[in-house]
Amino acid sequence: MANLLVTGGAGFIGGNFVHYWNARHPDARVVVLDALTYAGNRSTLEGSKAELVVGDIRDTALVEALLRDHEITTLVHFAAESHVDRSISGPDAFIDTNILGTNSLLKAARAVWLAGSGVPHRFHHISTDEVFGSLGPNDPAFSETTPYAPNSPYSASKAASDHLVRAYHHTFGLEVTTSNCSNNYGPYQYPEKLIPLFLLNALHGRNLPIYGDGMNVRDWLHVEDHCRGIEACLARGVPGETYNIGGGAELPNMTVIDRVCTEVDCAFAEVDGLAQRYPDAPAARGEPTASLKTFVTDRAGHDRRYAIDETKARAELGYAPAHTFEDGLQQTLRWYLDNEQWWRPLVGQVQA
Repeated sequence: MANLLVTGGAGFIGGNFVHYWNARHPDARVVVLDALTYAGNRSTLEGSKAELVVGDIRDTALVEALLRDHEITTLVHFAAESHVDRSISGPDAFIDTNILGTNSLLKAARAVWLAGSGVPHRFHHISTDEVFGSLGPNDPAFSETTPYAPNSPYSASKAASDHLVRAYHHTFGLEVTTSNCSNNYGPYQYPEKLIPLFLLNALHGRNLPIYGDGMNVRDWLHVEDHCRGIEACLARGVPGETYNIGGGAELPNMTVIDRVCTEVDCAFAEVDGLAQRYPDAPAARGEPTASLKTFVTDRAGHDRRYAIDETKARAELGYAPAHTFEDGLQQTLRWYLDNEQWWRPLVGQVQA
């Protein structure tokens, strides 16, 4: 069984992947490298069997040492700055982490894995559908051959990192795969993203800020399905290839927001004690959560629609999402209600 190095493994998707991998591969050794920035939390790894190393992916010497000392043969690269709003207000961090950080990892992997006769290895890079830009209402979904057209500093930095990964394969022979995923949701997501932000705002009676007309469309992917797709890439992916991983739930933001509101209302009607725990929630007074909806000025450069064509992943990897959006959203809400000790310290850090 391969020894894994998981970058960004104390973050949202990386942390879920660590728990998923532990459950599916209990004998595998997992080392997590995470800088524990605002979106990385030690508590996300509680209950896992991973060894946490606190460090920066731009520290090439550290990465080389980890690869050698732990006999790592698979590197799964999640570590990234990923919030579009933050990239608009401060692009430099996205250049540093997403481009320079990825290059540092690639240099380390090349130095350790390709030295001498080389060793069997895999560098799997996690990317996003945002590198493809924005779709019109009748455009076909993004495929692996869709030209890149990033529209934000975040997506531009991820596009650059994708190109670096490809270049290290074609120039140096590094065995790489890349997956481009759609919008993830689920447990352990930092509450700056739409679903956890709106869930927690609803519990605290805070406004639900809706950009523009709320009709921007995204494909929603439960994080466990994303982990399943990554596992398939590692097991059956062809080095040098990219694979789109989607959730099969293309929805306008307004539909997602309305379903969040409905799920919160249902939870207050069904779960004893919620009104006492969250007295500021409209649902605690029998009022609709939807009363908190507030329209705000649209985000600069806001892409209108993303959609994923996952035909290649289904055909070549055997990938298929197991969660519908309805059951995934309900499970996510109940996880946040059951794990207040995880998100409570984070709420004060996020401004709606």
